[in-house]
Formats: sequence, structure tokens, C-alpha cells
Amino acid sequence: MLLDLLLEPLGYDFMQRAFLVTITAAIVCGVLSCWLVLIGWSLMGDAVSHAVLPGVVIAYLMGTPFAVGALVFGLGAVALIFLVRSTSRVKEDAAIGVVFTTLFALGLVLISVVPSQTDLGHILFGNLLGVSAADLVQVLVLGAFTLVVLVLKRRDLTLYAFDPTHAHAIGLNPKVLGALLLALLALTVVVALQAVGVVLVVAMVIIPGATAYLLTDRFARMLVISPAIAAGCAIVGIYASYYLDAASGGMVVLTMGVVFALVYLFAPRHGVIGRSLVAARRRRAAAARSAAAERQPA
Repeated sequence: MLLDLLLEPLGYDFMQRAFLVTITAAIVCGVLSCWLVLIGWSLMGDAVSHAVLPGVVIAYLMGTPFAVGALVFGLGAVALIFLVRSTSRVKEDAAIGVVFTTLFALGLVLISVVPSQTDLGHILFGNLLGVSAADLVQVLVLGAFTLVVLVLKRRDLTLYAFDPTHAHAIGLNPKVLGALLLALLALTVVVALQAVGVVLVVAMVIIPGATAYLLTDRFARMLVISPAIAAGCAIVGIYASYYLDAASGGMVVLTMGVVFALVYLFAPRHGVIGRSLVAARRRRAAAARSAAAERQPA
């Protein structure tokens, strides 16, 4: 019975493509999110994910792949944020807010005025069940490229995240590494866009890393735990959406949110309840040792 429930969705080609796209996006997002959480770039992930919307609409108008327009506007948004921050008194968080809300609004306006026989609304919320074979190839190629670069540059990026001053002292260029990480963020957003849409992309690039951060103090383990959690949630979310007839992208992100909540509460060292339980056990053990010492004859 359980085997039948697991195999039934896989009998459809569109479900097979949905699984492949979502798992690929989840793994790439899970790896990248470790650095975003560590550096504190969660808001930057939000900015890039929303700023790609007008690029996708313009790409549709020009008849080019959505990934091209999304990548151009994602990189353009990063450049605009740094331009505003470096040439004015406006701080980074304000620059991010101005750029991403303006570009996102531009995308919404374009969607509302552009005559289209295609429902461009799926750009906002994803269209997992409508993924074509060409979309799948695009996601696999971009995802593989992003993951390879992250793996090859993981030592430099990790040093940049922990101590950019030391990175500069040993000959690395922190500005170049930061630019590389932001470019990979833009690519990752393009990969995840097909799975969950613009609105929910930020969840996929933040939640897995935040969850792993509560489970371990070692970054190397975090790089394994985060994509594993993301991929597992992707699989569970798609199965749940199939049997509950719910939005696939939303269910994947909701699953990630539930896992984060459980870890937040029950993680052994950093969970709210788990930390309290550990402290209580230590107090009981200390009290037992004290009582035992008092019973010993002088």
C-alpha cells in the first residue's frame, strides 16, 4: 500500500519532471543558503528573487528563455544596490528595499499590461506541474554549473564569510568573492524560479541554511545538512501537494517551514525546548553528584 502511494505520482511524466526540477533547485538553494545565513545576506536573497520578475516578463515578450531575462535583472539589481549604497548616504538595507520593491512593482505592472496568451501569474507562484523538457534541461544545466562553482570555491567563500580581512591578507579579493557569491545567488534564483516562483524563492535560499545552522556548529556539516533538508522537504512537499491537491511550490516551502519550526524548538543544543531539557538534565546530574558527595563519610 505504501509502495503504491509512493510510486503512483511517478507514473506521470509531468510529476517526474517536477521532482527533478524541485530536488535540483532545493539542493542548489540549500548549499548556497549556508553562506547567505552565515554572512547575513537574507535580505539580499529576498531582493534578487523579487527583482528578476520584470526580466522574466521582458524575456517572454522578446521570445527568449525566461532564464536570460531573470539572470540579467538579477545581476542588474545587485549592481544597482551597490551603486546606490556607494554613491549616496543611503545604507545597504534601505538600498535593497528601494531597488527590489521598485523592480518587483515594475514586473507586476508589466504583467498587468502585457497582452499574453500565457498565464504569466505562474512566474509569481511557480508552475511545477507545467515544467517542460526544455525547462528541465535548463534547470539541470544552471543548477549543475552553480553547484560546481560553489564546491570548487567553497574554501575561499567560507574564509570570506568568516573573516574577509584575513582573506584579503592572504591574497584573496573580498570584493571579487562577494560579487561571485551574488552572481551565484542570481543563478540560483533562476534555477528555483521554475519550481516555486518569485514570491517563494527567498524561502528556499534561506530556510534550509537557517535550519542547518541550528543543528550544527561546524560549517562543513552545515553544507551537508542544509541541502539534505532541502531535498527531503522538496520530496515530501511534492507528494503532499499531489495527494492534497494543493499548490506544489507552496507545499514545498511550507514543509521547509515546518521542519525549521521543529528544529527551532527541539534541536539538542540550540533549540528552545531542547536547550531547556539539556540544562534541566545537567542540573539534575549536578544535584545527584552533590547529594552523593554529602552522603559520603568524612
